[in-house]
Amino acid sequence: MLSSMTAFAHCTQEGDAGQITWEIRSVNHRYAEIFIRMPEDFRSLESDFRAALLDRLRRGKIDCNLRLESNLIASNSLVVNQSLARSVIAAANQIGSMTADGGSLDPMEVLKWPGVLKVEEIDAQQMSPEIRRAFENALDQLVATRQREGEKLADLIARRCDGVAAQVAALRIRIPEIITHIQERYTQRLQDYAQDLDKDRVEQECALFIQKLDVAEELDRLDAHLEEVRRVLKQGSPAGRRLDFLMQEMNREANTVGSKSAHIDASTASVELKVLIEQIREQVQNIE
Repeated sequence: MLSSMTAFAHCTQEGDAGQITWEIRSVNHRYAEIFIRMPEDFRSLESDFRAALLDRLRRGKIDCNLRLESNLIASNSLVVNQSLARSVIAAANQIGSMTADGGSLDPMEVLKWPGVLKVEEIDAQQMSPEIRRAFENALDQLVATRQREGEKLADLIARRCDGVAAQVAALRIRIPEIITHIQERYTQRLQDYAQDLDKDRVEQECALFIQKLDVAEELDRLDAHLEEVRRVLKQGSPAGRRLDFLMQEMNREANTVGSKSAHIDASTASVELKVLIEQIREQVQNIE
């Protein structure tokens, strides 16, 4: 199945320590380029995530972002260092007794003292399986989206290929008539400018001229390239680089058809071929 390089996936699920959210974006790129952003506590998992991405995605710039929203209150993750708190209160009361107006001690001021209030650290080892499952779900979504987009691109490319094939077939039918027309016109010009020329020499010159304008070989190669494009589309990803190369070759043949044209029909066909090939090439840039 053909895959696009452009997709987005979002996966959110609840874990023991809070909410886990993965976002994965992928866009066009010549190679596979991966960026992963996550809390440092889970940085040891990065190599596994990279391996999973490279195993399923061949090309594209891929941005992954992990967010953790801990439910500190529900999980009782706030811990008071009671020993330090008593020391802070005792020191504050001692200072208060030295002043004329001791005042009352605000508990929130005590909590602000460094080290009095601790946030229970998330157990990375405990959270790792949940983070892995969320990542796998997000990656499955991304791959599915890329494949759906790839199917649409394959359909668009196939229809453009049908258009190229129609232009080639129409031009191939017109070639004998075009050659006859050019030959008659060229012969008439030679006779007008030099009526005493040898008839055999005129026919020889016409034959050489027609040979230079014959585009049958270019049309045969276009047919061969179209056949290969259809084969690659059926084969599936990775196919982007091969298709891009085929578009270059097809464009080269279409340019040759245009440079050899000495008739309005051949020129028009060449323009139409180049337009269709360029439309295919634009879609190919999105293919993995």
